[in-house]
Amino acid sequence: MLNGSKALLPRLSLGIEISSSINILELFSDKKEAVEICLELGKKFPEVLGYSDSVNKWVDLALNGFKSSKFPDLQVSFNKIDEHLKLRTFLIGNSITLADAITWAALKSVPVWNKNFKDANKAIGSEIYRWFAYLGAQEPFARAQSMQQEEAAKLKEKKKDQGSFEIGLENAEMGKVVTRFPPEPSGYLHIGHAKAALLNEFFAKKYQGKLLLRFDDTNPTKEKCEFEESIIEDLALLGIKGDSLSHTSDYFDQLYDLAIKMIQAGLAYCDDTPLEQMRAERFDGIPSKNRDNSVEENLRRFEEMKQGTEFGLTNCLRAKIDMKANNKALRDPVMYRCNLTPHHRVDDKWKIYPTYDFACPVVDSIEGVTHALRTDEYHDRNDQYYWFIDALKLRKPFIWDYSRLSFIFTFLSKRKLTWFVNSGRVTGWDDPRFPTVRGIRRRGMTVDALREYILMQGASKNAVMLEWDKIWAVNKRIIDPVSPRYVALNKENLCKVILTDGPKEAYTSKVPRHKKNTELGEKETSYSDHLFIEHEDAATLEVSEEITLMDWGNVIIEDVQRESNNLVVQVIAKLHLEGDFKKTKKKLTWLSPDPAELISVDIHDYDYLITKKKLEEEDNLEDCLTPVTEFVTHAIGDANLASLQKGDIIQLERKGFFICDRPHSAESRLQLITIPDGKAKSIGSKHAD
Repeated sequence: MLNGSKALLPRLSLGIEISSSINILELFSDKKEAVEICLELGKKFPEVLGYSDSVNKWVDLALNGFKSSKFPDLQVSFNKIDEHLKLRTFLIGNSITLADAITWAALKSVPVWNKNFKDANKAIGSEIYRWFAYLGAQEPFARAQSMQQEEAAKLKEKKKDQGSFEIGLENAEMGKVVTRFPPEPSGYLHIGHAKAALLNEFFAKKYQGKLLLRFDDTNPTKEKCEFEESIIEDLALLGIKGDSLSHTSDYFDQLYDLAIKMIQAGLAYCDDTPLEQMRAERFDGIPSKNRDNSVEENLRRFEEMKQGTEFGLTNCLRAKIDMKANNKALRDPVMYRCNLTPHHRVDDKWKIYPTYDFACPVVDSIEGVTHALRTDEYHDRNDQYYWFIDALKLRKPFIWDYSRLSFIFTFLSKRKLTWFVNSGRVTGWDDPRFPTVRGIRRRGMTVDALREYILMQGASKNAVMLEWDKIWAVNKRIIDPVSPRYVALNKENLCKVILTDGPKEAYTSKVPRHKKNTELGEKETSYSDHLFIEHEDAATLEVSEEITLMDWGNVIIEDVQRESNNLVVQVIAKLHLEGDFKKTKKKLTWLSPDPAELISVDIHDYDYLITKKKLEEEDNLEDCLTPVTEFVTHAIGDANLASLQKGDIIQLERKGFFICDRPHSAESRLQLITIPDGKAKSIGSKHAD
């Protein structure tokens, strides 16, 4: 019998009759395994499943008669069944048996049969068509088909936002591939950057090559050492360490010399056209009035730009490519701009700075990059990238575009992220509502989950708007086995429970922090004749009802005392520790002793910052803001929570997973942040509700 089938036998063997034996079809996602299960059941329960030697030939046909993928070859088996059914309703006897179930399921797994079934009455045979259609209409068979379709739909949905690494890097040679990750130090690393870094690292390792880390520090207005340091730290957390670290500013002298060379070759010119006019002319394909200035005039202007003179500041340096090109990225892009802001690395040495469009291809080539992997938002600039390479006669890297990471209700624009920080609408770049690496880690995302999910996306070009459910589901799978369990109760309308036969003297006992992971140790739990439960639970209790107190045992409710407004204020119960917890419907969390001796806890949960699943360029950001994005629940927790440190991940029984954002102390309350678990309720927009 195949591996994994043994555990299914008890389920199949309970109360099976010949008429219901076809429930085995629920397992027919694997035809061979299902057949072997049927055979074993038949041998074990011959009187129930109607197993006999006459079934053997149909089992043999199911396993061996439909292996070919060609219709003519399969026709022999189809004809055999059709001929047999000419004088019979079923394959064996006068009712559905194992032979019918196995053969039907085997046919159902043959692509050629499914493709031709609609024409089976003519092309295959009227009897096999009649038999197959009749069985398919019976409830167990129909249920099996429905389950199969649901599983196929789930698999399709699961794969929808997963990509592939089978992209075939052009001219990739083992040991010679060099990739790069060139972030601009103008903000913190977000989840989109993490994908870029991980993909470049993946291919560098796959081909036993190198990954270069380079800061594209060409805009001193936005860049800070703080951002560089945070990016390096976040990459280290992701387990990414480049083989070298450089800055575009390391090449400012070389880039300047190459710009002079292009001016001298008539491939670049200085332009003092006002910015808005220049944009309009590029859009309409109108050449600038300065396009045909002499080399001498362009060199003079470029020197004034370098010196930061009043006239120089009105100019920029543009590549002279093609103002009529269909690809607007080729319509004389800007190569250099003036900026008098001191640079965080080179101070005020330079007053002109190369643009990314000019610097990136040049530095890629100089540093030996063989394969430049970047998001498809740059696709239209690929021709421009190669134009600079060809114009300067540099070695040509290979570009691969992959789809950018896009999540619903999420924006990755640094400009928008910076606006939220500067406007005080978030607490900083590590705010739990932010898609920065620090933000989602503060929300409870583990590095392992982040790496696993991003690598699941692959390097494909398919653009998909991703849901957050799958990444949080991956995270839950990772944290669930290693998160200790504790108890906290919502403080509002806390309800007292009196145990009439409970221990008069309070005592403590040790219980596992995690029932399935003893390596997490034990915790102290207090027991007494009075305890507390949440009002939401108390309101559901009925007199004489038996419930389970988790980590203690069963109790029987004797009285539920309410105020005039129907608020439950006290419950009277008695212990029934010999009761079976498996038979109770309600399993409640509880705390003892007096709330004053317990830990005060603030539980924070969050909504998306915006109300639109996808922001469009024309959207006014302030029109799309979620009115309220932070929710705080005040609770009390068991004394064990006092030992939590910042960053510890736990599970509160019946509440979910949480990360400690601020430890308990004499000066401050314990602060926990809710970790989404991938379920719709935990990740859905609360505003939309």
